[in-house]
Amino acid sequence: MSIADTRLGRIEGPTPREIVEVLDRYIIGQAKAKRMVAIALRNRNRRKRVPEALRDEVTPKNIIMIGPTGVGKTEIARRLSRLAQSPFLKVEATKYTEVGYVGRDVESMIRDLVEIGLGMVRSEKAEEVGPKARGRAEERLLDLLLPPPRNASRDDASVADEEGLTPQQRHRRARARMRKRLDDGELNSQEVEVEIEQRGSAKIEGVIGVGGLEEMTQGLKEMLDQMMPRQKKRRKLTVAEARRALEEEEIERLLDMEKITQEALERVQQSGIIFLDEFDKIAGRGTAGHGPDVSREGVQRDILPIVEGSTVATKYGMVNTDHILFIAAGAFHDRKPADLIPELQGRFPLRVELDSLGPEEFKRILIEPDNALTKQYSALLATEGVDLVFTPDGIDEIAESAARVNQQGEDIGARRLHTVMERILEDTSFAAPDLFGQQVVIDRAFVKERLKDVIEDQDLSKFIL
Repeated sequence: MSIADTRLGRIEGPTPREIVEVLDRYIIGQAKAKRMVAIALRNRNRRKRVPEALRDEVTPKNIIMIGPTGVGKTEIARRLSRLAQSPFLKVEATKYTEVGYVGRDVESMIRDLVEIGLGMVRSEKAEEVGPKARGRAEERLLDLLLPPPRNASRDDASVADEEGLTPQQRHRRARARMRKRLDDGELNSQEVEVEIEQRGSAKIEGVIGVGGLEEMTQGLKEMLDQMMPRQKKRRKLTVAEARRALEEEEIERLLDMEKITQEALERVQQSGIIFLDEFDKIAGRGTAGHGPDVSREGVQRDILPIVEGSTVATKYGMVNTDHILFIAAGAFHDRKPADLIPELQGRFPLRVELDSLGPEEFKRILIEPDNALTKQYSALLATEGVDLVFTPDGIDEIAESAARVNQQGEDIGARRLHTVMERILEDTSFAAPDLFGQQVVIDRAFVKERLKDVIEDQDLSKFIL
């Protein structure tokens, strides 16, 4: 197939424009960053249509997002992974240490991503076998509620009662009635004694559970758990609880974990996304340090082979990182990407600066997204019968107050809206049970009254907001 042939037909998945439209529903502004990640995601789908000889040569273009906290860096990456249904892991670069020091090694991020991928695939397969598992669980539950008749002699089995029914026929009719009661939920609170299969758990905490031996501890524990025989334990549960327990047991029996593991590894390798937050904290400041800097240049050199493509051993098999997309993010307010080691800089060819947020962006954040804060608080208080109404001038005052506090103290971006909203609605939330059926209007005067002490006292605002 020629390269021209790959253009034929529509590529599966959302277009870059559609990706940006979805991101716009949850994140205000940051158009440049949205366009960049949309193209990165679309390139993955394009790569699947590239001739096989060239496919492995097409590697993802890793991205560095530069901007202050609270402007949407993490949210963009998280929403992107949900849109792509890709295994997604968010980690702080500062939690890793150079090999040889106590702490997590950088390869653990790949192992964590594999666990996430495995959970995703297992959930999908469990949903597929769910109906069959529920049917099997229901039959087992009916056997507990209405045990089948004991084996009788051939003569007794053929004897009909006054209605002309044999014992087997009477049992089938009773079972049908019991099934209807079970489906209608009439038996949910009734207790039954059920035999649940359990695997013994090896207790090795405290033996080698320290520092860099975390992964070894967990691996040894799981290996010992696998070696221990399955045990059956009889427990008294309500019918509802027993149904859930039996369904889980039947799902485990129906799942082919070997195939699930293979699919999970493939998905991680081909579409995994790792979001490296606090990336600026591992960059040097370009000045002489005061001793060995184990959380900076050493960590960078350990991350380098993971980002440029290497093979990492996990308990489920080998994972190649060539096509995992890495999105790094940091404020870079007292250092810059050029402070990273040159080799690592080259592995993050795309850089985008995110804009700081002001009053206008805060207004939009408060009302436009599908998960806007005003919608969240209105829904929360509606559960107590309180009708929370935000007026336009009230929203303006909230946005302006949040921006003003950000200017007076630390600029924490949109996260400031959470602290301001909590402060404004503190009394209303506390008294909500006594306000059933009432309407609370959040206008400019209401907001100013709740925030006047904090806004006026700049020193106090640094601590409260």
